[in-house]
Amino acid sequence: MSNRALPVQALVVVDVQADAVGGDRAVPEAARLLDRTTDLIARARRGGALVVHVQNDGQPGAGDEPGTPGWELHHAVEASPTEVVIRKTRDDGFHGTPLEGLLTGSGVRALAICGVMSEMCVQATARTALALGYRVVMPHDAHATHDIPAAPGISDRIPAAAVSRVAEWALGSDLEVVPHAADVAFAALPARAR
Repeated sequence: MSNRALPVQALVVVDVQADAVGGDRAVPEAARLLDRTTDLIARARRGGALVVHVQNDGQPGAGDEPGTPGWELHHAVEASPTEVVIRKTRDDGFHGTPLEGLLTGSGVRALAICGVMSEMCVQATARTALALGYRVVMPHDAHATHDIPAAPGISDRIPAAAVSRVAEWALGSDLEVVPHAADVAFAALPARAR
C-alpha cells in the first residue's frame, strides 16, 4: 500500500445509487463513503479528468430497477464532455458497455475506481481495467459493501470492512491501493480528448 498515487486521468464511480447509499438498505458508513466520493468527483472535475458514473440497471423488483427511486444516481452529473453516465446490467462496468472505448478515445491510461459493492461491481470493473492494461488506483476509504451474513457450518458474520479489504487484496499486486481518497491526484485529459 502506497501513500500517494501518481495522477490518473479518469474517475470511475461505480453504482453510487440511492438504493445502495440511502435508507435501510444502505451500506454501512454510507455517509463516509459519500463524503469521499463527493470529494473525488469535485477534484476530478477541477483537474480536468474524465468522470464516469456507472449506473446499474437492476432486475425487475430489485432496489435498483431502472426508473425507480433506488436506481437514481446519488451524485448530480454535470453536463460536460468530460462527464458521462454509463449504464450496465452486469457487475463488470466494461461488460456490454462503451466504457473501454470511452477511456481509450479519451486518452486515459490510468484511472481511479470508487463506489459499491467492493467485492462485486467495484472489484469486477477493476479486474477488467487491470486486464486491459490500465493503471488502476483504488482509494481504500472510497468503496464499500455490506457484511456477509453468518453461514452455519461455514463461517461467522464477516464485517463489511473485512470484505472490502479482501476485495482489494484479491485483485493482486498490480492494483494500487491508497489509504484515502485524498491520496488520489488527477490530471487533465490530453487536449485532443477534451
